[in-house]
Amino acid sequence: MTNTLQLGDLLALGRRSSAELGVWLSAHDPVLAARMSDEAGRRDESLSKFVRVAVADFLAEADEETWASLVSAIRDAPDPGAACLARMTAFRLQLEGSV
Repeated sequence: MTNTLQLGDLLALGRRSSAELGVWLSAHDPVLAARMSDEAGRRDESLSKFVRVAVADFLAEADEETWASLVSAIRDAPDPGAACLARMTAFRLQLEGSV
């Protein structure tokens, strides 16, 4: 598995397997992987469910400014999929008041 994934590949990976998603994320960004794993565990969710909910929350709730920030982050990132995942995860945590 490569270190860089397209956003669609990353989301598909999350649908297929929490374990595969965890392996990729741990290799790419161990700090984010640990935080996401902890947050998913606190909610009694798998890592892939945590990601699916974060994406759904972002799609449903993000305003224009938040979308613009996401687009800038993924445009400038060496790994757009990981940058997107980090932003959407942070957005979910902010919505839930976990930040």
